[in-house]
Amino acid sequence: MTRFLALIALLMAIPVAAQNALPASPYAHQQLEDPVQEEKARSLMEELRCLKCQSQSIADSDAPMAGDMRSQVRERIAAGATPEEVRSWLIERYGDWVTYNPPVNAVTGPLWIAPIVLLIVATWLARGLFRRRKRDQKDVS
Repeated sequence: MTRFLALIALLMAIPVAAQNALPASPYAHQQLEDPVQEEKARSLMEELRCLKCQSQSIADSDAPMAGDMRSQVRERIAAGATPEEVRSWLIERYGDWVTYNPPVNAVTGPLWIAPIVLLIVATWLARGLFRRRKRDQKDVS
């Protein structure tokens, strides 16, 4: 029984040991010297989703992973990559979900089409409901 409790205590302590003790990436909290490059990087970072926070862009998130992603964006922009090249690289690495504006393809197509289909169905149902009410009102009169 004592060994079982010791094992449980050890398993509960593993997340504490997994804390990120590594220093932040070089450009996680440091801007680029060139203001034009920094503006490109900043604009791109606002369009990319933090993979840990999910509801924040990497520009707004304090998560270590967002810091790493900010650093990667700044390093690639400083190396001469265009924002679209950096976005493509991040999408290739992390998937379409990393961007707030995912491209239309076979996987994301239903997400783009579903709102249109739902709007058409809702309009069709509302039209039928209004016609039925109008017909019922005529029958009562």
